[in-house]
Amino acid sequence: MPYPDEFEGFMINELGKYKDFKKQTFKPKVFGDNDIDIKIECCGVCGSDVHTVTGGWGDAPTPLCVGHEVVGKAVKVGPKVKDVKVGDRVGVGAQVWSCLKCGQCKSDNENYCPSQVDTYGAPYPKEADPHETISQGGFSSHIRAHEYFVFPIPDGIPSHLAAPMLCAGLTVWSPLVRAGTGPGKKVAIVGLGGLGHFAVLWASALGAEVTVISHSPRKRADALKLGAAHFVSSGEEGWARPLAFQFDFALNTANMTNEFRLEDYLSILKVGRQFHQVGLPNEPLQDLSPKLFMPNGSSIGASHIGSRPECLAMLKLAAEKKLFPLVETIPVSEKGCAEAIERVNKNDVRYRFTLVDYDKAFGT
Repeated sequence: MPYPDEFEGFMINELGKYKDFKKQTFKPKVFGDNDIDIKIECCGVCGSDVHTVTGGWGDAPTPLCVGHEVVGKAVKVGPKVKDVKVGDRVGVGAQVWSCLKCGQCKSDNENYCPSQVDTYGAPYPKEADPHETISQGGFSSHIRAHEYFVFPIPDGIPSHLAAPMLCAGLTVWSPLVRAGTGPGKKVAIVGLGGLGHFAVLWASALGAEVTVISHSPRKRADALKLGAAHFVSSGEEGWARPLAFQFDFALNTANMTNEFRLEDYLSILKVGRQFHQVGLPNEPLQDLSPKLFMPNGSSIGASHIGSRPECLAMLKLAAEKKLFPLVETIPVSEKGCAEAIERVNKNDVRYRFTLVDYDKAFGT
């Protein structure tokens, strides 16, 4: 592998054949003045990776290297990079570029930039790369990203625990803080999985009274250990009735909303409050009538990852309060990538995977 002209990664060559990872080389984008190359130490495995390689979210370019929860060391920095030097431990989440010029970018909403580039499977615009290279993710030896989307990892957070924060953690942190989560607020977290367990950690640490709503009664102990004050089993008949008009915010982290009886979840909100989606099902929501929202003036919304300031604030709080996710590790390899994807697809993880042992797979 002739670094820096080529990187190496575990890639799939056909969507749907999500167990068929092959070790291959690929060319990164042209190195820019604001770019940073990171030699990857570990990478989290996200539900987005599963939805992508299985084809559940539609078409994607192949060959494809997924993974967007990356932690490693900077090995090359562009001449205009200000805040990272070679040798720094840094992370990259689900975005590697934006224009940094539009109204969204200038208002700390670069995660909504119309030109934003996802960490994998997205073409760079010509202004960033004349070849319009397709971005490739973190199941790989290295990653190249614009400095704005490279985050210093605080010393107090181990790498394998920091990695899942960069997508899963940030994806729930952003809507929680934008909803004003804090003391005196009651927050419902729907689902206790990779996203949901982060949401419980963050919301309780921010001072809210947290209730977990889950169809899995066996998760009660984990919910309370993570900081929830209450646990409600949504599999029980009439579960929503005692919760009517109670919550300032409901954050849905489950990706099965299309199977929900949505009026039950809306009914638990105070007047004018929001049922917010970060879990994205493969299937659309059917029969979504405005009448569902009239009994309490509620609304439904969704959000996309988070901004750089939000990520830095999240990492700072996690380090200060030692807020760590529940993570299982798997050595990165063709077999390891396939196992991680398959087990996440089956919800057989408690509650995130991080791929490790990158030096063994790619060398030093």
